[in-house]
Amino acid sequence: MAELTTDGRWSRAVGVARWSRSVAGVALGVPTAVAEVLFLLVAAVAVVAVSPAPLVRRRLGARIVRYARRIADWERRRLAVTSDEPAPPPIRASGPRVFGYLAARVVPATLAMLTTGLLLVGAVLAVIVVRSFVAGTMTVTGLLLQLLIGTVLLIVNLQAMAGVATLDRALARSLLETSTRDALQRRISELAVSRAGVIAAVDAERQRIERDLHDGLQQHLVALGMLVGRARRTRDPDQARELLTQAHEVTQRAVDELREVAWRVYPAALDHTTLDEVLGMVAQRSTTPVRISYEVPVRPARPVETVLYFVACEAITNATKHASATLITVAIEARDGRIEMRVGDDGTGGADPQGSGLQGIARRVVALDGRFDLDSPPGGPTTVRAELPCG
Repeated sequence: MAELTTDGRWSRAVGVARWSRSVAGVALGVPTAVAEVLFLLVAAVAVVAVSPAPLVRRRLGARIVRYARRIADWERRRLAVTSDEPAPPPIRASGPRVFGYLAARVVPATLAMLTTGLLLVGAVLAVIVVRSFVAGTMTVTGLLLQLLIGTVLLIVNLQAMAGVATLDRALARSLLETSTRDALQRRISELAVSRAGVIAAVDAERQRIERDLHDGLQQHLVALGMLVGRARRTRDPDQARELLTQAHEVTQRAVDELREVAWRVYPAALDHTTLDEVLGMVAQRSTTPVRISYEVPVRPARPVETVLYFVACEAITNATKHASATLITVAIEARDGRIEMRVGDDGTGGADPQGSGLQGIARRVVALDGRFDLDSPPGGPTTVRAELPCG
């Protein structure tokens, strides 16, 4: 009997917690909807203002879509936290559907404002009734009647708030999530594109390695052979000693060049150390100061670390060679089952996203179901962002 009583109390506690989360979610949706309407208005005004400049309009449009996705993603997480639903997957809906969702949230937000207002009015009236009874201006019969009416209205109001929460979740599902068939078709298309991209990236990397071997290491070896040959033919011991010293220096440069090429093929240091330590080695070899921030509590899978390594190396190389940067920052953090890397520099900007190097690392990221983004306006700064699943 005691066990049944305990189970009943637990069930009631769970029910109260569920209703409390639903009410909190509906109430929290009101200010967020107001912020979203303001965002849409400001975005519309900004797009109209820069409409005479097509390039600026495209860049601003891409940034607005990115911010709209983040806002919509926050809304879906709010709905998941205030209900028993699992955390939603990343948003893959198109820009117009995301904007449509933010605009459509005006309807549930208006209903939420009404139901929340009625709940607050009911709470104020309940306080007035209790104070009247304590002051002796209300009889016991009147108090019981007011409690009965208030309880009925409270139940109706809570049911209305539950309906608003259901409408809010239905809007998110219908506008931000695709059907199973559409998702499968999109997934097939993504796999076909990523497979072709991986093949192209591998071919481009092979050509790059061949060029590095031909232009760098081969030249050092030819010079080494010439120096050794001259040292063998000379009869002057001092000249032979000088030639051998030069040959030793050329050998060291050839070894360094070979090590660089090997690291571009695969970072073997990841076999026995973590990504932040390997990037620290890259930072030491860089002529531009590199500041690294690493906040990943659990080490990600090896393919993920490898892709992030290549993204960071390509971004650091571009910032050093082409952007005249004075500082490069690398920030890596894990959240919500994904790991995000941001590489920024204070250089001149204007990076070409169609360049072979950036295209190669973009294909690597997409091949692991990740997202790659480049923000490099003329004049700088440049930010390279890659997001990958941790597993």
